[in-house]
Amino acid sequence: MTDQQVETLPVTEVDTVHISPKLLETYQQTCGSCHQTGLVGAPKTGDVEAWKPRLAKGMDTMVKHVRDGFNTMPPAGLCFHCSDEDYAALVTFMSTAK
Repeated sequence: MTDQQVETLPVTEVDTVHISPKLLETYQQTCGSCHQTGLVGAPKTGDVEAWKPRLAKGMDTMVKHVRDGFNTMPPAGLCFHCSDEDYAALVTFMSTAK
């Protein structure tokens, strides 16, 4: 048996199709409240076109908007235990076609 090297991704890179069970639960308890249905103008999860102009501002801006609140979105998107990496992963999950 030989040792195999395993390539790992930096924390800031996220699989754009899958999300960890923990973050999926977070999405369902927080983000999904508005993003699943588009409540109060939130871009719907999986609606790539709705997310394009937002993502064009860059992930740093997206994370800042989540963390600080933006327009009708409350600060932290109601996920007060999330890290910036969690916010980036959740934005990536919501902005990816399902």
